[in-house]
Amino acid sequence: MIRLFVGLGNPGPEYESTRHNAGFWWVDALARELKVMPAPERAYHGLVARTSVAGQSVWLLQPQTFMNLSGKSVAALARFFKIAPEEILVVHDELDFAPGQVKLKRGGSHGGHNGLRDIHAQLGSSDYWRLRIGIGHPGAKAEVANWVLKKPAPDQRTLIEDSIAHSLKACPALLAGDMDKAMQLVHTTKPPRPKPPRPAAPP
Repeated sequence: MIRLFVGLGNPGPEYESTRHNAGFWWVDALARELKVMPAPERAYHGLVARTSVAGQSVWLLQPQTFMNLSGKSVAALARFFKIAPEEILVVHDELDFAPGQVKLKRGGSHGGHNGLRDIHAQLGSSDYWRLRIGIGHPGAKAEVANWVLKKPAPDQRTLIEDSIAHSLKACPALLAGDMDKAMQLVHTTKPPRPKPPRPAAPP
């Protein structure tokens, strides 16, 4: 089961609405659902909330170290509470997916994502779960740094928020340790919105 939910992002109001903070948005939504409020915890370099689900302690974490040092926060909390990598879900923005897409996987490379790169290094393992929230790609590698630190267009933000709401439906399965069911729920695409009826052709 997942015992630690980590959302990646950058602290501070200037970054709050930027694409790189999609992981923070997801944990904010989960916190509302679980009726908890993450609060600063200096020992873990982040905003932390702790709750209990079916008698099992569960943590929510938003590292406040800035993205490149996310692992410092994740490793500090995971080591103290003896949380194994496979009990950690890291939620992050994904350039390779369009806004609205979301995917769940365990392990693999960091794919150039600086937050994941540091978590790999600090945990000494890549065997944690990731929930990848699509933010789209600017089309050129040189524009990526600027892209992730900008706000998405309103229609893109809506698609990202829809994907967050969709993936949150997998939380009961994640908490129960039913990862196959969680993946099925996350990867089930939502039915397309019905198109308005076409006007009848004139006689």
